[in-house]
Amino acid sequence: MALIIVLSVFNGFENLIISLFNTFNPDLEITIKEGKTFNADSFPGSAVRNIPGLVYYTEVVEENVMVKYGNKQHIVRIKGVSEDFMNMSRLDSMLIEGSFILKSDSRNFAVLGAGVAYLINANLNDFLNPINVYAINRTKNISFNPEGNFNTLKIFPSAVFSVQQDFDSKYMIVPLRFARDLLDYKNELTTIEIGLADNADRDEIQKKLQAMLGEDYAVKNRFQQQELLYKIMKSEKWGIFMILSFILLIATFNVIGSLSMLIIDKKKDITVLWSLGADHKLIKKIFLIEGILITVVGAVLGLFLGSVICWVQQKFGIIQLQGTDGSFVVNAYPVKMVFIDFVYIFLTVFVIGLAAAWYPVRQISKKYLSKKL
Repeated sequence: MALIIVLSVFNGFENLIISLFNTFNPDLEITIKEGKTFNADSFPGSAVRNIPGLVYYTEVVEENVMVKYGNKQHIVRIKGVSEDFMNMSRLDSMLIEGSFILKSDSRNFAVLGAGVAYLINANLNDFLNPINVYAINRTKNISFNPEGNFNTLKIFPSAVFSVQQDFDSKYMIVPLRFARDLLDYKNELTTIEIGLADNADRDEIQKKLQAMLGEDYAVKNRFQQQELLYKIMKSEKWGIFMILSFILLIATFNVIGSLSMLIIDKKKDITVLWSLGADHKLIKKIFLIEGILITVVGAVLGLFLGSVICWVQQKFGIIQLQGTDGSFVVNAYPVKMVFIDFVYIFLTVFVIGLAAAWYPVRQISKKYLSKKL
């Protein structure tokens, strides 16, 4: 029961984190393997767009810049995006303030992460003081005047989003044209983000793209984009599984003790069975089956109770996250039951229970069985 509850909560948190990251991360991401940027004109964009199942194609320029608002300043990751980003991303559903607007005619607007907005104390209603964005000037020689080494553009914020702390304290979304002007780019891109249809075969499209683009480009799915995070979550989950399994192993000494006492209590019955012709193997089998029955009944009952508790938490959210006060995306512990977890837990309990039953049963020796009444 404890195993299925803990693993289901881990699954719930994992599913929640993945859904948050999927709000920001595309289905597929294309980057250059060597260098930082590649030329959009030399990239086979038309061929990529014509791949069946591909719905959105977003050109992206990313770079670290410094932003200043009033007397506050902060280093952020600017992300210049093309038109398809607003349709592909679900970021508009994660806004906590303002409207998702990146440009209106010739005017540019920025969508800030909640952490960035907090650190620079940005005010969406301040129409007099824009955010100053500074980037290193790549085309001019280094000047003794510090200001001459930077390109500076101004932009007004239109909205604030909150996805996950790594994104919230790092990113500022701007139009692609603004990012190119700031960074002195013409047709350069750092990334192309791909959005796929819901029924598309993601693995097959990823293979097609990689074969089409060759070894110069890397095509990553959502797992590969956050590979380290997903591996850490899996490691934590199975680490907890091993710890609880070890606790379960210690708890099975109760089964060993119960069977040992049962064998002592039934020694006369064992002798009767022996006298009636039951062989050594049959008598051991009787006690072994009883030990297995104890294990199986306990496992099934524990899985049933665990699934009921998880269902109640999933349906009603009885156990709340402490101290959230609405600051987290969920108020109660998230739960997700996965069938394969039930299989692994049952097999683990069965193997441990079988070993626990086998140990006292093997102590029934022929010498003991040969004793007369």
